[in-house]
Amino acid sequence: MTGMPRENRRFLRACRGLPVDATPVWFMRQAGRYMEEYRALRKKHSILELAKTPALACEVTLQPIRRLPVDAAILFADILLPVETLGLKLRFAPGPSISNPVRTDRDVARLNEATAAADLGCVYDAVRLIRKELGGKVPLIGFAGAPYTVASYMVEGGPSDHYKVVKAMMTDRPDLWHALMLKVRRVTAEYLKRQVQAGAEAVQLFDSWIGALTPEQYRRFVRPHSAWVLAEAAKWGVPVISFGTGTNGFLEDFAAAGGDVVGVDWRIDLDVARRRLGRRPVQGNLDPVLLFSERKALKTAVRDVVARNHGRNGHIFNLGHGILPGTPVENVDFVAKCVHEMTAR
Repeated sequence: MTGMPRENRRFLRACRGLPVDATPVWFMRQAGRYMEEYRALRKKHSILELAKTPALACEVTLQPIRRLPVDAAILFADILLPVETLGLKLRFAPGPSISNPVRTDRDVARLNEATAAADLGCVYDAVRLIRKELGGKVPLIGFAGAPYTVASYMVEGGPSDHYKVVKAMMTDRPDLWHALMLKVRRVTAEYLKRQVQAGAEAVQLFDSWIGALTPEQYRRFVRPHSAWVLAEAAKWGVPVISFGTGTNGFLEDFAAAGGDVVGVDWRIDLDVARRRLGRRPVQGNLDPVLLFSERKALKTAVRDVVARNHGRNGHIFNLGHGILPGTPVENVDFVAKCVHEMTAR
C-alpha cells in the first residue's frame, strides 16, 4: 500500500475502516457492456475468450480505469470459470448454461476438484499482467463466486427464477448438497488464494443469488461453507469483501460468516445497514437503475447514500449490484466525481 499515491490508497484504507481523504468508489461490472470499448472487443471475441486470454482480460480490466476516476480495478473474469475446470460443460448463448448439471451422487463424485483451481492459470497470468500495467495507479480486486451461487448454477444448469432443483436437493438430499458444497468451497478458496499470490490486493466473494433463500436455509445450508472460505481468505493479508443481494432478511447472519467488508444492495438504507452491522466497513449501495436518471436526480440519489453514512470511516461507495447494459458511461463518471467532491476531507 505504501507504493501508491495517497489518493489511491483510499480503497484499501476504507476496507480496514481507516480514515481516507475522500470516500473511495468502484463499480461492480465496471468493465462491461455499457462501455463502447468493451462492445468493440465483444464483436471479435466471446466472453470466455476474453476471460481466458490474459492480454484481453487485462485490456478489459483497464478500460474503465482509463475512462473513470475510480479507486480500484476489478479483474475481468467470470464467476463460472471454475465449473469448467471441475469438469462441467459451460457455454454462453448468450447467458450461461451447463449441459451436464450436477444432480446425483455420481455427478458430485466425478467433479475434478484436485486440479480445478490450478488449471485456471490464465486467470493468474491476467492478474500478474494487470498489476504490471496498473503500475500502482489503483489497487486490483480479485474475485470469485461464493459457493452457494456457483453450486446453484452447477445444479440448476443455468440461471433460475425459483431455484427449485437446488432447494429440492437441500431439503431432500442434504448429504448430497453438503458434499457438493465441500468440493466447491475448497476450489473457491484455492482459486482466491492463487489470485492473491499472483498480485490481487483485495478479493470479493460474490453471492449474487443468496437472496432467494430463507434465513434458515441460509444458516443451515450455506453459511458454514461461506464462513469456511472467508476464514481461509482472512489468512492471506488482503481485505476481503463479502457481497450478496437480497440479504436484508438475514443481514446479521450473512455478516457473521466473515469478511472485512460487507456489501449491501439498494433494498436497504445505508444507515440502517450500518446500524445493524456495527463497526464493520460497508460497501454500497446505489440502485444501478438510477444511473439512467437525469443528472439532478442522480446527484440527489448519490448525496442520499453519502449522507446516510454520516461521515463514518469504512464506507466504499458502490452500486447495490452491477452496472446494467446500456448505462450511459457519462453518468458512471459523474457519480464517481460526485462522491469524491461530496466527501473530500
